[in-house]
Amino acid sequence: MTDKIIPLADLRYAARVPAIPALLTAPTGLLSDTLARPLRDLRISVTDRCNFRCSYCMPSEVFNKDYAFLPQSSLLSFEEITRLARIFVAHGVEKIRLTGGEPLLRKHLEVLIEMLARLQTPAGKPLDITLTTNASLLAKKAQSLKDAGLQRVTVSLDGLDDATFRRMNDVDFPVADVLKGIEVAQKVGLEPLKVNMVVKRGTNDAEIIPMARHFRHSGAVLRFIEYMDVGATNGWRMDEVLPSKQVIERIHAEFPVTAIDANYLGETAERWRYADGAGEIGVISSVTQAFCSDCNRARLTTEGKLFLCLFASQGHDLRALLRNGAADEQIAGAVAYIWQARTDRYSELRAAMPPDAGPADGRKRVEMSYIGG
Repeated sequence: MTDKIIPLADLRYAARVPAIPALLTAPTGLLSDTLARPLRDLRISVTDRCNFRCSYCMPSEVFNKDYAFLPQSSLLSFEEITRLARIFVAHGVEKIRLTGGEPLLRKHLEVLIEMLARLQTPAGKPLDITLTTNASLLAKKAQSLKDAGLQRVTVSLDGLDDATFRRMNDVDFPVADVLKGIEVAQKVGLEPLKVNMVVKRGTNDAEIIPMARHFRHSGAVLRFIEYMDVGATNGWRMDEVLPSKQVIERIHAEFPVTAIDANYLGETAERWRYADGAGEIGVISSVTQAFCSDCNRARLTTEGKLFLCLFASQGHDLRALLRNGAADEQIAGAVAYIWQARTDRYSELRAAMPPDAGPADGRKRVEMSYIGG
């Protein structure tokens, strides 16, 4: 008998192989957790690699040339991703977001999008399929992504000043190429396009007004995200968080805005509209104003581990079920059991923690680059 060799990269985060319930019931699309939160949104990381080294996500001192990224054999195949996606859709998922790392680095991603675009909800509706990207390859790939069935994109952009942007991505990538990607994406119809700016006090907060000015009247929705304590490699500190309230105050002083209702239950961004009709902006206040109470998102890593919270330290190894021959109804039963036991509400509990506190159980919290945004 030959011993099975497991790449060390597979062991970087704790993950249990889920139990298959003895009694299997067919999915109804009405799955909910212990806090009555439904399962509606699935975020799928398709790669742990990225061509940027942003300090809040993949700092270069950690993710250097010696860093052990996942071997190809560890990654879920497109067929495995689609199989799991079908199971999640049967449980109520209506939206799938492809993330990374940088998802456009995954070869032949258009093939996966085509496969996912064929899925339908139990009511026969098409899925909302979107993707988050740094846009470094977007100008080149936008048309093929649209043709494959991608509907929208969200672009990560942390400033318009070229020197600031190059410093933040830490690979000397020019902001002009990102703006070109946005332009091409809008031209081919990947809309409504969203632009996410992670605001780090003292690093790029001077870019708030220039970003607002640039994207007014553009048709894109600009969203400002509080610098979050995801993982441990980004060196997060509370004093580098600029509260969303202050972001809105700065923008309102320059371009008056009024609050508007959310598009749907569980939307992470608080929405604001320019008083002069120039479009809308959003703020995502995951540090200062938790939105755990209606969080309906699950996250699937590129190697098939299911995480129930962006701030989790423990995953559930669905790849093991896939590759050990479990039937779809068995995997669906395991997923239902996991979600029904879900209690995660880290951001709500953070308020009672000491500043800069790590996980209470001492376990390594999952990194943004691994779990996807």
